[in-house]
Amino acid sequence: QVSVVESGGGLVQAGDSLTLSCKVSGLTFDDYAMGWFRQGPGKERESVSCLSWKGDSTYYSDSVKGRFTISRDNAKNTLYLQMNNLKSADTGMYYCAALSPWVYVYCSNDWSAIQRRPDFGFWGQGTQVTVSS
Repeated sequence: QVSVVESGGGLVQAGDSLTLSCKVSGLTFDDYAMGWFRQGPGKERESVSCLSWKGDSTYYSDSVKGRFTISRDNAKNTLYLQMNNLKSADTGMYYCAALSPWVYVYCSNDWSAIQRRPDFGFWGQGTQVTVSS
């Protein structure tokens, strides 16, 4: 049984840093692309950052580029998201997803149209990030 568990969220002030973690079990972690998505209050879920299964390619949304860094530790089956200079607009529920390798190219757009495919991947339950201004 696949398990995807996020941690590290919390309440911080604007300008602060926070690191999210995502522990995955029940699958061969190295075979999966990984991604962070978020859903702000009253907004649709959006992609934040994705990392290819080889770890040689990354995607960042324009809103977080230069502030967030995605990384993975295959030995620990864990994905990270280092978030610096947080803004109130970063507030939301952050979800980790273990993605089938072919999904990576959809991270920048159209991912929502394919997320219901059975081979899309696996979602976590989310961790809340709240940034006060």
